[in-house]
Amino acid sequence: MIRMGAGEFKSKCLKLMDLAEQKHETIVITKRGIPVAKLVPYEDSPKILFGFMKNSLLIKGDILDPLEDLWDAENN
Repeated sequence: MIRMGAGEFKSKCLKLMDLAEQKHETIVITKRGIPVAKLVPYEDSPKILFGFMKNSLLIKGDILDPLEDLWDAENN
């Protein structure tokens, strides 16, 4: 991680953007020694898990009609 003042960042902005992209470097920009911004390499957002198993289920038979046999959970 690189820390630098806003003035220095302003003069080297394009080179620092290339550095962040190519070397996956994070740059923290400060004003009067206090961090105010962070330049990080761009990454695609992670894949969303919702729907990742779409079309992977096979339904056999009628799932809406009641079962033929009633189950009695209390009988041993």
